[in-house]
Amino acid sequence: MSTEIAHARRLLYGLVAGTLTVAGSGFTTAANASSHREAPFISQNPSVDATDFYMFRSYEGGRRGFVTLIANYIPLQDPSNGPNFARFDQNALYEIHVDNNGDGQEDLTFQFRFTNTIKNIALTVGGKQVPIPLINAGQIMGMNPSTLNVRETYSVSLVRGSRRFSEPVAITSADTGAAIFDKPVDNIGNKSIPDYAGYAAQHVYNLSLPGCNVPGSRMFVGQRKESFVINIGEVFDLVNIPPGVVTGAESARRNDLENKNITTIALEVPIACLTAGTEPVIGGWTTASVRQTRQIAAPLAPGVVVPNRESGKFSQVSRLGMPLVNEVVIGLKDKDRFNASEPAEDGQFIDYVTNPTLPALLQVLFSANGVVAPTNFPRTDLVTTFLTGIPGLNKPGNVTPSEMLRLNTTTEPAAVGAQNRLGVIGGDTAGFPNGRRPGDDVVDIALRVVMGKLCTLNAPAAFGCIPADALSGNINFTDGAITSSDRFGGGFPYLTTPIPGSPQQP
Repeated sequence: MSTEIAHARRLLYGLVAGTLTVAGSGFTTAANASSHREAPFISQNPSVDATDFYMFRSYEGGRRGFVTLIANYIPLQDPSNGPNFARFDQNALYEIHVDNNGDGQEDLTFQFRFTNTIKNIALTVGGKQVPIPLINAGQIMGMNPSTLNVRETYSVSLVRGSRRFSEPVAITSADTGAAIFDKPVDNIGNKSIPDYAGYAAQHVYNLSLPGCNVPGSRMFVGQRKESFVINIGEVFDLVNIPPGVVTGAESARRNDLENKNITTIALEVPIACLTAGTEPVIGGWTTASVRQTRQIAAPLAPGVVVPNRESGKFSQVSRLGMPLVNEVVIGLKDKDRFNASEPAEDGQFIDYVTNPTLPALLQVLFSANGVVAPTNFPRTDLVTTFLTGIPGLNKPGNVTPSEMLRLNTTTEPAAVGAQNRLGVIGGDTAGFPNGRRPGDDVVDIALRVVMGKLCTLNAPAAFGCIPADALSGNINFTDGAITSSDRFGGGFPYLTTPIPGSPQQP
């Protein structure tokens, strides 16, 4: 067994089962949950469900000295989901974390808190002022127009060091000095918001980051078109896809998320303000936390406008770094525990990586088609991919095995037309798993990597396996739903304009 795997196993010892409380910190980590409904708890709490996390060198012209971090929340939004559209939970805490020394713990945390204010727009009906039942009373143009009945605002802070023991410092607008930002309302439809792209663009903010002397940081928070591409229905029906598609017919099936929207938190930060010392590799992940106590009011007293009151410390219920880990790697009984855990605690999940079940399941389902699972145990190639980073590419000089996206900030970004959707295994070292861009086809990449693609590279020093360990390692496994960089914009916030609620297409 390698030193790194042994190290990862040792992390397990001393962990507290169930709930770990950090006295006086304002936080607890509990066995709760995160990502496209992949864990039991979070599937019932979509407002705090992180669906995708991206981290990449900005490839917009003139912005190569920046890293873009994108966290998507609130999955499977139908465009026409009014009259109450998707909103962030104003009782929750949303965070993006950066580890810049490889120890599996946050060194920078960006914290987001949201407030939803009902303006109580009323119409005169029969001589009485009666509040309207809708989110808007007319067309929406510009920042916080009078026709908008619910104003969504947020604040963002930066914590340096442990988020449990360090004080947050407010991030402000570089243009106005304001510490409160407006979030655009969702894309209700073309009659309510005739130019949604222009309206949303007014909500891109230039930021002043405390402790960062390099100007140019930007932020956008708002609805976008769903960026993830997957044949989700057939994949989770025991991979109910024709064998010829699974093993290579790359454009044969549908994307079940094609007509959905998502809600995005996007930051663009100078590389120099994210890295530490001479270490160019950073790690990143996103989390959401909710209050421990919820008190339901029944019946609502006159004048009470909310049905519940929340209090207590925050408990983390959502975590996402690498894509698809909780969906197809972590066992069902541990999915909620994984989403409540910290990267530095990932030794408790090591068996899911060193002895993964997905390849064995694919072998059972497609053995008649010659599919054979890799035989190199422990799967050091997957430890490298998911827990430590790849030597010579995105592995820090000193690393604690832990699951997160890792990005080498010295790797030059590729422009939209030059990006390979298969990232590193497609010869594009600026792509996944060296960070993750919106156009990286992580489903196909993950399928090929878990089936031993890295072993076929015959690089035992990097991955600890050889081609004979992965007899199906050269098969072009796919879910049949293809994505690429041309689906997305070439500049911040990269994800595209959300689908309007109306008019409906025939």
